[in-house]
Amino acid sequence: MSYTVLKALHIIFMVSWFAGLFYIVRLFIYHTEAQEKSEQEKNILSAQFTIMEKKLWWIITTPAMILTLVFGISMLIVNPALLKMPWMHLKLTFVALLLVYHFKSQLIMGKMHKSIFKWSSNQLRLWNEVATLALVAIVFLVSLKNSLNWIYGTVGFFAVAVALMIAIKIYKRYRTKKK
Repeated sequence: MSYTVLKALHIIFMVSWFAGLFYIVRLFIYHTEAQEKSEQEKNILSAQFTIMEKKLWWIITTPAMILTLVFGISMLIVNPALLKMPWMHLKLTFVALLLVYHFKSQLIMGKMHKSIFKWSSNQLRLWNEVATLALVAIVFLVSLKNSLNWIYGTVGFFAVAVALMIAIKIYKRYRTKKK
């Protein structure tokens, strides 16, 4: 397989992986908020969210993660010079952190399926933004590579993080007023 085909497959499965990561945490938020409903509603919603979470996680998110890694590693095997580039080291660090995020999300899901809800919906909203920050960092690193001015890149990364936090606070106020 050519490097460009491997790259295309890597990008396709990376998009699928992120879509799954973004949606699973939204389901966690809804699942957590369902615990505040009447007993009958809570039971019906929890059963439905459990089914949705399992299918999303095991049919889409985890296979997409595995295939992202397979095609990414294949690209490094075909083009080992990539491993000598500083931006690739940083990208792989973010990928490692994303794997931690993936498996931590799996643990959260497992606890929810045992009716253990340790995270509030607001905490889960913040957790959801961690994947967004990883996506922004990885895409900018890969797109700009060595032309990236690290100072501007770092400032920009934290600016995105602050903007996301502000947006969450505004949304939280909006939701509180709406109730």
